[in-house]
Amino acid sequence: MEFSLQEIAEALGGEFRGEAGLKLKGISSLEEAQEGDISLITRRSNLPQAEKSRASAFIVAEDIEIKKPIIRVKDIRLAMIRAINLFNPPSRSVLGIHPTCNIGQRVKIGREVTLGAHTVVGDEVEIGDNVFIYPQVHLGDGAKIGSGTIIYPQVTIYERVTIGEEVIIHSGTVIGSDGFGFVSVEGEHRKIPQVGKVAIEDKVEIGSNVSIDRATLGTTRIGSGTKIDNLVQIGHNVTIGKNVIIVAQVGISGSVTIGDNTIIAGQVGFADHLTIGANSIIGAKSGVLSNLPPGSSVVGIPARPHMEQMRIYASLGRLPEIVKDMKDLKKRVRKLEGEK
Repeated sequence: MEFSLQEIAEALGGEFRGEAGLKLKGISSLEEAQEGDISLITRRSNLPQAEKSRASAFIVAEDIEIKKPIIRVKDIRLAMIRAINLFNPPSRSVLGIHPTCNIGQRVKIGREVTLGAHTVVGDEVEIGDNVFIYPQVHLGDGAKIGSGTIIYPQVTIYERVTIGEEVIIHSGTVIGSDGFGFVSVEGEHRKIPQVGKVAIEDKVEIGSNVSIDRATLGTTRIGSGTKIDNLVQIGHNVTIGKNVIIVAQVGISGSVTIGDNTIIAGQVGFADHLTIGANSIIGAKSGVLSNLPPGSSVVGIPARPHMEQMRIYASLGRLPEIVKDMKDLKKRVRKLEGEK
């Protein structure tokens, strides 16, 4: 598949400089690009690499100059998405229902659906149009899968889980397993029945090996447009708003509510029954132990306002010097007391 420099510029909504008919066959990184490839210069610090690159043309931000064929764009990240999709269009063709699938009773399957080998579909499952389910997926009784959703191999979706439209779920993820709920009675941990549901709204993407627990009662809910990285644990009765970003290895305890547009960096942990206001930013490795108002920016264990925690970190670096000064002061005080 080849495109001319002009055709790519039109697809990206940018302006080109160079030979309009220059043929380009692929997109690659600056380091690995070969003749005939187009690459991206996302910042000025990339220019030395770009000068050495074998790429035949570059997609550049508006403030970057290089003496090679270019396509200048307003939003380099959006242009990157469009360029990757241009050279790598989805090749997922409808394969139909594999003969090894085990399909239960009263199942509703939409148009142009693919069910991969050894997939298990429980009773009363509903699958929308244009759903692509890879091999060895388990859909529990009463599960509902919205149109255009993609489920990769070895995903387990328990009973009565609802998945919205255009959702992507990566391999190894488990949705709808029991929440971690026990009551200690006379030294014995007795299990609290977990009979609620999970609802994943539209255009959510869930990484590999994510666990999302069903509610004890009610619903664990993931809002539309939210993106969840790999190895994230979401407890029972958690409510996550719209367009939230959750990076890898986050652990969210039961009954936490997270507002819209919140960004949660890697390895953050939440205590249970918290409310995190919309548009908050939580730094990596933070331990969130109390409610946060909308627009918070916190980091640390326990999580504190970002600038306050930065001052604490800076002070910790001076701790040996402070301890030494304190010892010297004590010696001087004792000496003065002895002279009296």
